[in-house]
Order: sequence, then C-alpha cells, then structure tokens
Amino acid sequence: MVYRRAGIAIVFRKAFNQYWSPYIVMAVAGVLSAVYFGITKTVWAVTGEFTRLGGQILGLFGVDISDWAYFKLIHMEGTTFTRTDGWIVWGMFIGALLMVLFSNNFKIRMPRQKRRLLQGLIGGFVAGFGARMALGCNLAAFFTGVPQFSLHSWIFIVATAVGTFAGAKLVNTRWWKGKPFLQKGNTASIIKERKKIQPYIGAVLALAYAALIIYFYAAGKNMLGTAALFGAAFGILIERGQICFTSAFRDLWISGRATMTKAITLGMAVSSVVTLIIILVNGMDPVTKIAAPSTLIGGLLFGVGIVMAGGCETGMMYRLMEGQVVFLPVFIGNIAGATVLAYGWDHLGIYNALVKMGKPVNLIDVMGPAWALILTLVLLAVGYIVAAIWQKNYRFGVGFKKGETKHVH
Repeated sequence: MVYRRAGIAIVFRKAFNQYWSPYIVMAVAGVLSAVYFGITKTVWAVTGEFTRLGGQILGLFGVDISDWAYFKLIHMEGTTFTRTDGWIVWGMFIGALLMVLFSNNFKIRMPRQKRRLLQGLIGGFVAGFGARMALGCNLAAFFTGVPQFSLHSWIFIVATAVGTFAGAKLVNTRWWKGKPFLQKGNTASIIKERKKIQPYIGAVLALAYAALIIYFYAAGKNMLGTAALFGAAFGILIERGQICFTSAFRDLWISGRATMTKAITLGMAVSSVVTLIIILVNGMDPVTKIAAPSTLIGGLLFGVGIVMAGGCETGMMYRLMEGQVVFLPVFIGNIAGATVLAYGWDHLGIYNALVKMGKPVNLIDVMGPAWALILTLVLLAVGYIVAAIWQKNYRFGVGFKKGETKHVH
C-alpha cells in the first residue's frame, strides 16, 4: 500500500508539477487533430469562433450584421455554446485551467509595465485581423492546415516567419520596451508556499465538465460532446507542453532556440500521415482554403501581431488561465481585430482587392495523395533540419554564431 501511494505520488508529480516534452505533446496533438477531423469533418481552429463572438457582441449593441459577407462565409448559426467551434474554444480554456489548478500554479500576475496592457491589445488586434484575412491562424492556417494539404498554409507559414522576424526587431526597440523596471537590492521577500487548495478546485471543475460532456452525449448532441472533449484535450496539451507558436519563431530570431519549432514541425508531420489515412479510408474531402495575396499579407500581420502581443492564440489561452492579466487585452484585441476584418471584407473592399483573384489549391488534387504526402514530409523535414542547424550554430539572435562575442555599443 505504501509503495502504491508513493507510485501514485510520483506519477502525479510528473504529470502536474513538471511540464511535458513538447515533442510528445505536439505528436499527440497531431494525432488528435486528425481524429477530430475524421469525426467532425472540421479542423481544430479558434479565430473563426473569435470572429463569430465579435459578430454576436455587435448584435447585442443593435448592429445589423446580416449582410456582412464574411459572417455568411464562416456561418453564424446558433451561439458559441451551440457550435462545435465554440466548444473547442471553451474546452481549450477549461482544459488549460484544469492543468493550471492541478499544478497549483494559478496566480494573478500583473505586468510590471502597464504599457504592456496596451501593447497586448494592439498586438492581439493586429494578429486577429491578419489571421482572419488569411482565413486561419496558427492552427487552421498552420498546424492543422498543412496536414490538410492546403497550399495556403505554406504561404501563411513563410509570411508568419517574416512577420515574426519584423516583430522581434520592433519589440526590441527602446521606445517599445520603455524604461527598464528597476528593483532595489536586498529586498527579496519571503514567499509563502500557497496552500494546495487549487487541485481540489480543479477536481470539482473536472467533474462538472465531465458531467457536461456526458449530458451532451445523453441528449443526442454528439458533436458538441466531441468538441467539448477534444477541446479540453487540446487545452491540456498546450498548457502542459507550454505550446506557443510565437516562441517557435521569435526564439529563433532572438536566442537561436529551436525546440518549439522542431516540436511543432514533428507534430505536423505526424498529423499529415494520420490525416491522409483518414481522408483515404473514409473518402473525405480535405479542408482547403483560398491561396491569395490576402494569405501572404495576413500571415505577415499575424506574425508581427503575435510578437507584439507576446503570444499566439494558443499561448494566450493557457497563459490567461495561469492568471497572466496581460493576455486578457490580447484576447479582446484578437476578437476586435477579427471583427474589424469581417467588416472590411466587403465594406472596405478587402475581398475584391486581395482575395477574389485567389483560389483554393490542394496538393492532393494537384499531384495525388502519395506525392502530396511525400512533398509535405520533405518540406517539413527540411524545416526541421534548418531549425536544428540554426539552433546549433546561432545564439543570442541573428548575426551571432555559437561561441562568438561582439561588443555592444
């Protein structure tokens, strides 16, 4: 009995007091996202629902959005609590919160510089606007877009890489960083260990959420139950793996660290294989989005925005659940930016100028399933190798080689 309790304690500690390998997390997420597609015929995504939330908020203030073309494109039927995309989002929040509570890690954290709240809002707005211009974010136009063999995802990835490089340069400027936060010496305070009440709150929340999922299935709302279940699983994974697509690029430019980049690349490779199997076995059509100038411009804006905000949509979600207040304006900015894009889609001519000339291109249709998979895996392998070489040879940002020092004036 003693050994059994000790074993349980060790498993619990490893599960909740240590973060999980991002490689394993992303591989599992890749499989789950493929299975979710096989069940629901939709992909793991979040910013589309952010846009719908923006539209419903406008409706509460009496704004008529019935003739907005973008809302017709993404479908506004029901509410966020009666849509599968809605429960993917809320499930991710809840799954992440559960892990934060089980690890006793929730704490309200205010940014030391109040300007970070405004910067987060602006960054979130730019990222939300760019994501929806490209018809997807770091999920639908990136992690779950590539395994759907949609050409637009590759355009978005390249554009996001360039955008994050520009964003890294921007946030490193003195006017953006502001005055350094100084703290007097010898003022270290004794930090009292927090009472471990959070895991118990997490257990109650987990039971309540499990009851909700059971209710969905019992009431015949199978798709909502599936979305709520998978949403929580995705939330658990991103929090335990500390998955953030912003760091996947930003860390390359600032420190040369490529762990997250390689983990995400591995996850997309795994997901591509499983997704293709599901497509072929079930005779399904992959989800393909328009490849157009809007994809390129949207990716650039998204890349800049997520660095300004300090996190992408997935990073924002679990960090907000940790109590990091700065990510609340990021969340609000995401919704606002996506909603403004929805207005500009037809009212400001964005569709006619940047989208209309494009078309959906799927690699399976162009070269067949086998070659589509081979090309995808080759491109991902090249990306993985480049990231590994970059990490091996560069440290402290572009221009600094490993072991090299430079004078800073």
